[in-house]
Amino acid sequence: METRNNKIDLDALWQKSLVRVTDEFTLPPVILQVDDAIIGTLGNFSASTGKAKAKKTFNVSAIVASALINGQVLEYRASLPEGKRKILYFDTEQSPFHCKKVLQRILKLAGLPLDRQPENLIFSHLREIANPAVRCEIIRKAIYSIEGVGLVIIDGIRDLMLDINNATQATTLIGDLMQWTSEREIHIQTVLHLNKGDDNSRGHIGTELNNKAETVLQVTKDPADEDRSIVSASFIRSKPFEKFAFRICDEPDNINIPQLDMEYQAELTSPKNGFDYTELTENEHRQALELVYENAEKGFGYGEMVEALRKSYATVTGVTYGIGKVKKLLTFLKNKRMIIQNRSKQYVFNPKFYY
Repeated sequence: METRNNKIDLDALWQKSLVRVTDEFTLPPVILQVDDAIIGTLGNFSASTGKAKAKKTFNVSAIVASALINGQVLEYRASLPEGKRKILYFDTEQSPFHCKKVLQRILKLAGLPLDRQPENLIFSHLREIANPAVRCEIIRKAIYSIEGVGLVIIDGIRDLMLDINNATQATTLIGDLMQWTSEREIHIQTVLHLNKGDDNSRGHIGTELNNKAETVLQVTKDPADEDRSIVSASFIRSKPFEKFAFRICDEPDNINIPQLDMEYQAELTSPKNGFDYTELTENEHRQALELVYENAEKGFGYGEMVEALRKSYATVTGVTYGIGKVKKLLTFLKNKRMIIQNRSKQYVFNPKFYY
């Protein structure tokens, strides 16, 4: 706030900054989740990080696709409120040709036609603008002039500053993100590379992102399988989610998309983080399992079993579990001998289980 003399009104800012025990505040609207973990809320910003070729943009494409349909893509579940359904996507690194590929991938993941621009998605490429300050001003102008925006993607936040190791520039840029998200009640998802030699985000901007972001997602190549990318939370204010993985599915139209890797098994979690015994009744479990094996002539492999459980339990309970929770459910069912493995290591139903 400024006075007529263009001086900051410190008294007004001081009064605005005070928090009193009698004040009432509401929880910021949650717009992005993985399972029950909160990835993004309106009024905050998050980041996706990863080394070169880790498939960061593929991961962000899934986030945008989920927001576009206000539903689930991969493990991301979006729920943008009415009046906040527009998405701005700024790419600072790629040519218009490759930006169009990203746009097509988003639409394909969302199950939308590729020959019609969706009303709620605005895609901008800023690579040809040489001045980082001008790029930043274009983003600011779009955020403040376009109504109904709920989610903003900045794929290449490093390109909004001249020197990623300049502490002043980094602090100023992060201050902009905090101001924009707060004043416009939006969520901004940024993308930043990790250092080649370690898993630290690059430069002072990386340090500031880690300190101020609501969530920092990390996309890494599986060292045991270079075709698999693993998504985890290197920092999250919410409770953490279990890692999940995706592979790139080669499509005949050359618009390749990420697909959930059902065979990936994250590290074993402690028993206290397993599936809750009291969450469902015996009858609900039995209904779901009978549905799984209704037309199954033989058992299932691990990936098939997880996917089958996910669909059947969604039918019975009305809730679609995330991949991490379904894997915990499978462990629970095996421990209760509701599902057993035969000699061929296939998962089969044991209808005589004791609950």
